Amino acid sequence: MDLIRIILAVILPPLGVFFQVGLGKHFWLNILLTLLGYIPGIVHAVWIIARTPEYSR
Repeated sequence: MDLIRIILAVILPPLGVFFQVGLGKHFWLNILLTLLGYIPGIVHAVWIIARTPEYSR
């Protein structure tokens, strides 16, 4: 399932973060980063997906 989220994070970074953590602070931060630059949004999204443990989903 993480592979699908990472693919979504590359295509549309906020969507990958949303599926991982919902509408929290990381989602809004990712929207801001994506608006400031597409690459920072992707990096943040992949970091959130890779870092968030399985049990907190």
